Amino acid sequence: MPAYAFRPLTSADLPQMRRWLAQPHVAEWWGEPEAQVRLVADDLREPAMKQFIVALGERAFAYIQCYDPDDWPPQPFGPQPAGTCAIDQFIGEPDMVNCGHGSAFVRAFADRLIEAGAPRVLTDPDPANRRAVRAYEKAGFRSERLVDTPDGPALLMRRDA
Repeated sequence: MPAYAFRPLTSADLPQMRRWLAQPHVAEWWGEPEAQVRLVADDLREPAMKQFIVALGERAFAYIQCYDPDDWPPQPFGPQPAGTCAIDQFIGEPDMVNCGHGSAFVRAFADRLIEAGAPRVLTDPDPANRRAVRAYEKAGFRSERLVDTPDGPALLMRRDA
């Protein structure tokens, strides 16, 4: 399995994030790019949100964020074990999509969270985003139920320790 590196996102990464969020395959699921860049930038000052750039070798190609869902009320996931982490991610570089990297780096990241003590890792893709759902399934997540989120309906998926 390739070795993925996860380094903290910094303000110096915002131009790259803007470019990635404007890619059609990302904007389709993440929404209006400029609004999303503002949210990402604002979250740099939010200690409850951990944001990372994902790299393979020297090449940065993706973004992943993690947080405790209880830190973001109202959280639609229902009661979860203490220490649960929720993640959201995307591959920004178009030529890295459909190559198996999504499921592989999500698995590696979830493994790290579980090894650090998280009893559960959650994610909530749009149920129509079959590519994301399949990548999460390949990364060891299982579908739990549909939930209503501020962004619309989502498929709650979980991976337990």
